[in-house]
Amino acid sequence: MSQIPAMSPGLSQEQEKESNVMTKLLGVIAIAVAAFAVAPAQAAKHAAGGCNSGNLEKTETAIENMADGDGKFVAQKEIAAAQDALLNGKMGACGAHLNKAMHATMGK
Repeated sequence: MSQIPAMSPGLSQEQEKESNVMTKLLGVIAIAVAAFAVAPAQAAKHAAGGCNSGNLEKTETAIENMADGDGKFVAQKEIAAAQDALLNGKMGACGAHLNKAMHATMGK
């Protein structure tokens, strides 16, 4: 079966339109994925003043100045977990652990 040459351009234009729509759709999906990937990192940055070495050092100093007891033990565990999360690039977890450690230093 041979193709009718007059119908080929119409089919080609239809395929081109579908391809253009798919390309645009994939672009929108890529932008949405990037936005959702950045959002948790931004939230972690703003939570507890940001998970960075400066904030970790300040919290460690506060923990060292605490009296021995359960609060200090909890704060030490949280700061260790925050450091581990920071080293593994888990900024959300780092911010959460750092926040808990900070709250433990302000407790009782």
